[in-house]
Amino acid sequence: MESKAPPPRIARIVLMAFAATLLLKVFLVDLMIAEGRSMLPTIRPGAVVLVNRAAYGLRMPILNGYLVNWGPPKTGDIVIFSAPDGVLAVKRFQESVGNNRFLAVGDNSEESYDSRQYGSIAVDSILGKVIGIK
Repeated sequence: MESKAPPPRIARIVLMAFAATLLLKVFLVDLMIAEGRSMLPTIRPGAVVLVNRAAYGLRMPILNGYLVNWGPPKTGDIVIFSAPDGVLAVKRFQESVGNNRFLAVGDNSEESYDSRQYGSIAVDSILGKVIGIK
């Protein structure tokens, strides 16, 4: 039995669906799995978090900054950002400290590696705001 290539119309639909999904993930919403215990009891290890990537603006995918910024995080927001060691971190936005920087603190202060150890973080390193936890 000969296998046939999918008709061009189906291939185009699949390609468009893939492109739309990629754009949504990069610019609007993302699902991530939390690791570590720094945000206990709010976020447990292995929890799936829903991230609004457009909460504070539209980010440039590779250039580590915002193309359009429509407002800073508020104290208490749970944000995803790139920590100084390059690892993605989930912490609570504590306060702005000037020069477009902020302090990030974990809810579990005894087990959290956060701004108390590595100092302030550039606001441009924020990837999004946690809007759901499952």
